[in-house]
Amino acid sequence: MTVLVDRATRVVVQGITGHQGTVHARQMREFGTSVVAGVTPGKGGSAVEGVPVYDAVQEAVDATGANASCIFVPAPFAKDALIEAVDAGIRLAVVVTEHIPFHDMLVMYHYARGKGARIIGPNCPGIASPGNSKVGIIPNVVFRPGRVGVISRSGTLTYEIVNGIKEVGLGQSTCIGLGGDPVVGTSFVDALPFFESDPDTDALVMVGEIGGTAEEDGAEFIHQHFSKPVVAYIAGRSAPPGKRMGHAGAIITRGKGTAESKVAALEAAGVEVARFPYEIPAMVAEAARRGRR
Repeated sequence: MTVLVDRATRVVVQGITGHQGTVHARQMREFGTSVVAGVTPGKGGSAVEGVPVYDAVQEAVDATGANASCIFVPAPFAKDALIEAVDAGIRLAVVVTEHIPFHDMLVMYHYARGKGARIIGPNCPGIASPGNSKVGIIPNVVFRPGRVGVISRSGTLTYEIVNGIKEVGLGQSTCIGLGGDPVVGTSFVDALPFFESDPDTDALVMVGEIGGTAEEDGAEFIHQHFSKPVVAYIAGRSAPPGKRMGHAGAIITRGKGTAESKVAALEAAGVEVARFPYEIPAMVAEAARRGRR
């Protein structure tokens, strides 16, 4: 069993004729993903990396049976691209695009939710299940099939930590990069139930950062509903007080969303929290051993 993606996932790449769309369509295929179509208005009838290109998502879905989308469309057009995908029957959309206007994402979130579709992102590296499928931009080389789940708000920290897990001889069941914007399509609370019910996940790594309350909300869910061992890391412990850092979502207001509050909430829920990213592989190896006992 995998989380959200598997070998039956058939991906349409919206924006495949752009540089990023082309590069990552190729890398998704090298990972083993079934990239069955691309969409760029006006480029229908052409092909990129052997993938047929269509003018509209509905055409691509009708011709290929695509059931997931990876969106590389520029920010001003991302909302329309997402709505087009959902209207065509796509039920999983990974939105890699960054700098999407806040109000556009609010529309996207509620539109997708109302149609029974799930968004991962925006401003995210996507989702990957080694040996099955990848939708997004996470480097192929960091993965190894295994039984450790990963949920992360940070892109580059995801790559570092996933690679560290591989280097200690473990592998990943599924890795989800949630994205760092204030409004995302999938939160920790949304993702945690998938890993709780996944028989192929023995332990979980949760990577958060300062700003917002997503980690505190996730800690409450873990305390009440999650039975597997969890190791966490919170980025931003050394951020100067009152200073906005990095992602649009990394905003602390009125004492909420601090590294201290997140660490305290996670530890109260029984989660082991690493002080530095390099500590996580050894901690998760021990957690996985405990989870199998």
